[in-house]
Amino acid sequence: MADPLLLARHGATECFLLPALANRHGLVTGATGTGKTVTLQTLAERLSGIGVPVFMADVKGDLGGISQPGRIGDKLAATLKERGIEPPAPQACPVTLWDVFGEQGHPVRATISDMGPLLLGRMLDLNDTQAGVLNLVFKIADDSGLLLLDLKDLRAMLAHVGENARQYTTTYGNVSAASVGAIQRGLLAIESQGGDRFFGEPMLDIQDFMQTVDGRGVVNILASDKLMNAPRLYATFLLWMLSELFEQLPEVGDLDKPKLAFFFDEAHLLFKDAPKALVERIELVVRLVRSKGVGVYFVTQNPVDIPDSVLAQLGNRVQHALRAFTPRDQKAVQSAASTMRPKPGLDIGQAITELAVGEALVSLLDEKGRPGVTERVFVLPPASQLGPITPEQRKALMAQSLVAGVYDTPVDRESAYEKLKGRAASAPDAPQASGRATPGNEARTDTAPAAPSGAGLPPSTPGAGGAANPAGGFLNDLLFGTTGPRGGHKDGLVQTMAKSAVRTMGTSVGKEILRGVLGGIFGAKTRR
Repeated sequence: MADPLLLARHGATECFLLPALANRHGLVTGATGTGKTVTLQTLAERLSGIGVPVFMADVKGDLGGISQPGRIGDKLAATLKERGIEPPAPQACPVTLWDVFGEQGHPVRATISDMGPLLLGRMLDLNDTQAGVLNLVFKIADDSGLLLLDLKDLRAMLAHVGENARQYTTTYGNVSAASVGAIQRGLLAIESQGGDRFFGEPMLDIQDFMQTVDGRGVVNILASDKLMNAPRLYATFLLWMLSELFEQLPEVGDLDKPKLAFFFDEAHLLFKDAPKALVERIELVVRLVRSKGVGVYFVTQNPVDIPDSVLAQLGNRVQHALRAFTPRDQKAVQSAASTMRPKPGLDIGQAITELAVGEALVSLLDEKGRPGVTERVFVLPPASQLGPITPEQRKALMAQSLVAGVYDTPVDRESAYEKLKGRAASAPDAPQASGRATPGNEARTDTAPAAPSGAGLPPSTPGAGGAANPAGGFLNDLLFGTTGPRGGHKDGLVQTMAKSAVRTMGTSVGKEILRGVLGGIFGAKTRR
């Protein structure tokens, strides 16, 4: 069994994270500049040291230093001496760098099908109607055996369903052209943000996150500084990864230490404007992924950023300072204080506003799984480097990585886009139409019973409305009417005359008029 991990101390008071309970999840909160990033690095380093792989998003671009041995500067050394803490021996962790855009790390990809309509709808910020159409498109693709791997596959599938909406209505339901257009616009926005690089193959193998080197867990760092320009993409991507862990890993129950520790920085983005169904999905994953051996740690500014249903699952707490400059801030401080186990003689609410940088209120689970009493302590500094690494160091890490060359080259195999494009290219040419489709979806062609050849048309015209002569098409519309884009039919001269004639057909005058009009149109030579 792994030894307890010392995270913080103050004099004789020490706070240990028990490896066997590290999969009971955790929460690191505090205002900007209070020490959350250092706490995150210390936690990751301690877990890596006992052989637990770690995944964390590098939002500010300064977590790469965990790959290099640390160096204690004069200022930090003075602070540690004042707090009675011995400087740690320099040490580095094995690191794998990842990047959705493939610039600062190995590319991370997922397929459209694997992302699924729920998470994709969240990424595109679709309403209920649009999300329903997206679900329908996924269902049609599955039933048709069409793979949705990248954005061009989904866009081609949307176009196909939109163009053939009538044939799918009976089996799948109505397809709104407006909803298809809204989804297409959302995909264009994702593509403009660089999200198209995320969708495709080779897809990430979750097992590549769970590797060790010389008994130390590999720390997987996702470069997220650019990804934060598209916060919805960032949150959806991390939720997809967490869902993949939940779906792929087997049940293992309680272990001596986690199989993986997953740190979700800027966690408030995950829940911001999230629909109820998505929050329920997150709650389910967080509650059940523990039995898969995965510990999830949310990092955010305030506990109120996390829904109560999820907050209740987070047993290990580290609370850095919060500011109470406004009534709203004061309410947030009291809410944060109420989530931690009280300690006699410690006013948690007041202490939260007084904490120095690197100081925190810590409550970790004890041997029986109960929240420990809240202690006011100093978080220990990491043994690795604090701050970012150089581009040269980054390149060296990528070249020596365990997954070097595995994901660097994209693969574009035959999928929905290629198959739909092939169908369109191999389809026989449609016969030239003599007019537009009628409401019954029956298009007139040159062989349809229309005006006889040469009857009132120039000799070069192949029929009443042949494609060879635009004037013929105009005359055909004039005589037989047109059908609008939504199926509405406008009568032509023949229909108008016929309807008028029906009303007067009962009289001899009406019969004479009908004969005269139709005879003049069709060139009849019969005289009475």
